[in-house]
Amino acid sequence: AKQDLNLTVTPAGLARIAEQGYDPVYGARPVRRVIQRELETAIARRIVAGDCPPNATVTVSADDSGLSLTID
Repeated sequence: AKQDLNLTVTPAGLARIAEQGYDPVYGARPVRRVIQRELETAIARRIVAGDCPPNATVTVSADDSGLSLTID
């Protein structure tokens, strides 16, 4: 919100996050780690690089290689 960015996660992206973060023993902690490692870090790097203009939408999707980000 502070960066005036919107985040959209496709169903495929959500399924990939859930798949990577699933662990019945530890609950939601692995999901949080996946989000931090795969999304927060990647988005922060793009912000620092200047790739995210104000009011941009970051879309998280997934393909065979993993999660991917697009900025519109």
